[in-house]
Amino acid sequence: MPLLQVENLSKSFGALELFRGLSFTLEEGKKAGLIAPNGAGKSTLLKMLAGRESIDSGTVTFLDGTRVGYLPQQSDFSDCPDILTAALGGIRPELRKIIKEYEDAEQSGEAGRLTKAAAEMDRISGWQIEGELTAMLDRFRLKDPYRSTKGLSGGETKRIALASVLLGSPDLLILDEPTNHLDPDIIEWLEDTLSTKSLALLVVTHDRYFLDSVCDTIFELDEGSLFVYEGNYSYYTEKRAERLEMLRAEQQTLRNIYRRELEWMRSTPQARSGKAKYRKDAFHETESRLRTINDHTGPDLEASDVYIGKKIFAARHVSKAFGKKEVIKDFTYDFARRDHVGIIGPNGAGKTTLVKLIMGRTEPTGGSIEIGETVRFGYFSQEAKEYPPEKKVIEVITEKHERITLGGGGTMTAMQFLNRFLFPPKRQQDYVEKLSGGEKRRLQLCEVLMENPNFLVLDEPTNDLDIPTIQVLEDYLDTFNGCLLIVSHDRFFMDRLARHLFVLTGDGLISDFPGNYTDYRLMQKEEAARAKTEETKKPKEPPKNDRPVERKKKRTYKEQKEFEALEESLPEIEKQLQELSDKMNSGTLSPSDLVEAGEAYGRLKEEQEEKEMRWLELSELE
Repeated sequence: MPLLQVENLSKSFGALELFRGLSFTLEEGKKAGLIAPNGAGKSTLLKMLAGRESIDSGTVTFLDGTRVGYLPQQSDFSDCPDILTAALGGIRPELRKIIKEYEDAEQSGEAGRLTKAAAEMDRISGWQIEGELTAMLDRFRLKDPYRSTKGLSGGETKRIALASVLLGSPDLLILDEPTNHLDPDIIEWLEDTLSTKSLALLVVTHDRYFLDSVCDTIFELDEGSLFVYEGNYSYYTEKRAERLEMLRAEQQTLRNIYRRELEWMRSTPQARSGKAKYRKDAFHETESRLRTINDHTGPDLEASDVYIGKKIFAARHVSKAFGKKEVIKDFTYDFARRDHVGIIGPNGAGKTTLVKLIMGRTEPTGGSIEIGETVRFGYFSQEAKEYPPEKKVIEVITEKHERITLGGGGTMTAMQFLNRFLFPPKRQQDYVEKLSGGEKRRLQLCEVLMENPNFLVLDEPTNDLDIPTIQVLEDYLDTFNGCLLIVSHDRFFMDRLARHLFVLTGDGLISDFPGNYTDYRLMQKEEAARAKTEETKKPKEPPKNDRPVERKKKRTYKEQKEFEALEESLPEIEKQLQELSDKMNSGTLSPSDLVEAGEAYGRLKEEQEEKEMRWLELSELE
């Protein structure tokens, strides 16, 4: 039975028509993902369904009694005094008032007030909701429900909004980018929760793992028309490619017919006057069916061959404290060429602080940092940039750069580069104020890349970007031969680009994990399962007269990865030591160069000894 029925829905903003005659239904229990490029009207459509945006024409009909929960892309709780009030916003006003009074009475400790509030809770059977509230706030790490909503981070705001909408026990959930600013473990919990609940779902998200895991239907909004795919995201990508291939073949046939008929139409009026009227009508029908196929993917774009010197970045025992709180402790690392590193950790663990330390934007309170002279940072921050509304898209880029150098020594104009990042020439002539939020972020990204940096730092680059843009960016960064540092909650993006991870756990320490995000989560799950097994396993006492058999301890997943990395790096260190030794014995080095080479040899030798010792420890394990 359809919970939601949409018929002939249309929406325009001035001369810009987003869609016309849009129709679809959403059945009970169906979970649909809505995919479209930035600016196509995804968020506008969700607002219309939620009653937050006016409808030009058409109807939106919900089944009688349907409870609808709506999560906007941006939430504002400034009118709520505390987190508890904000989280209760999604439930019915009567329940909200009674549960809030009970929570306040419990907080005050006044016996009379608490007794009265508990009686009211009994009357409305509010204990289940109160239990769900407590569990939800704990799950979303909102430990202090009476904390003021002033100064909330983006992640905290998103978690409160999600808690609020889920507590309303909706029959239909409408979610706009629910995974933005969420830690991966909370995203995984949300996936599991939504997959197992019987509610219906319509979601806009760029998180491809989420779409694969949760959705059983994909709605694609393309050039104002809606296409429905009965399957998850992987199924959609396969079937969409087939649809576009069929469309290309059809368009090629139409173009051939059009060219032939155009020659006939251009012939002399005398020749045409005797022809059948149906042929003229058929020509105009063919002309109306011709269209440009936009598959929303940019052509291949190889990153520029940027130069970066041997000395890039060296951190030695770096610490950073804010008052008594030490956010970063004893961090030591050297960046190498083509080092692609992901940074993961819970919100508040110090990811942004680490980024600022690496870029030299904040000073450490302990240790030392050296940044090479050839390093040119390019920084794409979480904060959206404000552009002068009177500027055109193309002017934003050409104001600083007319061309960019690409891989292989080729160059590209700013107009061509914008086109590759899905700004067609017509859109480039629009004023910035006409762009959607996602399009402005895409423009900001193009501006950073046009700087041609050799050390790219991307802080949540996929937030507010559509999937086609993310795919273009992934392909570009895959060929980037400078250093790349990524902070992102997008697991697919991290898996594609990060070759190892800086893992922040919130205690100030940073570990270097030799693998991508999926490898890391797999290791965590294996270690958790192993710990659980060991907890439940009862210790067996060996026979009194027999010696217990010593079993060789097995390497953990992380230790196995570390062991493999050591086996690869030790021969390389040996090679570097030999090269340094040959140089020092050649007699061609100046005294200063000889001293520098000797110091480098000492550091390398120390690293070799440490790694060999660790290799021996790990080799003792199975």
